[in-house]
Amino acid sequence: MRPQAGQVLHFSEDPTIRRFVPHVAATARESDAYVWAVDHDRAPDYWFPRDCPRVLAWVTAATPDADRDRIIGAGSGRRVHAVEYRWLEAMRTTRLYAYRFAADRFRPIGSPMPHASVARETVVPLGPPEPVGDLFACHAAAGIQLRVLDSLWPFWDAVTAAAVGFSGIRLRNAVPR
Repeated sequence: MRPQAGQVLHFSEDPTIRRFVPHVAATARESDAYVWAVDHDRAPDYWFPRDCPRVLAWVTAATPDADRDRIIGAGSGRRVHAVEYRWLEAMRTTRLYAYRFAADRFRPIGSPMPHASVARETVVPLGPPEPVGDLFACHAAAGIQLRVLDSLWPFWDAVTAAAVGFSGIRLRNAVPR
C-alpha cells in the first residue's frame, strides 16, 4: 500500500475518520500542531500496528558493502524491518487503513532527510479509507525483510553504529534493555 503520484498517505486503525485536524500528538517531538502523512518511500514504515515498536534499516548511497551485508544481509534486498516476537499476533490481526491526501496540502518535515509530510490545516481524505490488508504480505510484496527478534535493542545498536539509513518507531514500547 503506497501513495500514487501526487499523494501522501496516513495510516490508522480507525476507519471512521472523515477529516483530519492538526494536533500535537502525545508522542510528538514537534511542538506545532500537524496532520501527519508519508510519501511512497516512507509508507512501509507504517505497515505495523500503531503502537508496535520497530527498527527499520535501509541501504543508502553511502552504505559500504560490509555494512549492507551485516545489517541487511548479502543479496537480501535493500531494506529490513524488525519487530519483537510479542507483536506477531498484533501484526497478524490488526486491521490497518490508509487514507489518501493530495500531496500539495503537505510539506516535508525532518532534517537532514524528511521523514514525513505535514499539513497545518484541516484536510479531508481524497476518498474512503482503504484496507491495507495482510501486513506480512505488504512487506513480502515490497521485497522488505521482516525480522522477528526477542529484543530490538541489539539490532538497534548495530543499525545505529552502521552507515545505513535507519529509523526507530515506538521504541518506548519495546522490551526494556
